[in-house]
Amino acid sequence: MSKHPTLKVGGKIMKKRNVMKKFERVNVLLEDKRWKEGDKVLNKLPKTKVIV
Repeated sequence: MSKHPTLKVGGKIMKKRNVMKKFERVNVLLEDKRWKEGDKVLNKLPKTKVIV
């Protein structure tokens, strides 16, 4: 049985993600100095632009 074409992974161009993981958002906020090291991540984080 073969894999469905959408499940294949290879050297093709990756799609742009429209969602960032929580740690990625915190890193962006730290770089922009909109977040302090000691702040807690509980519920909502400020919105950030997606990294290409």
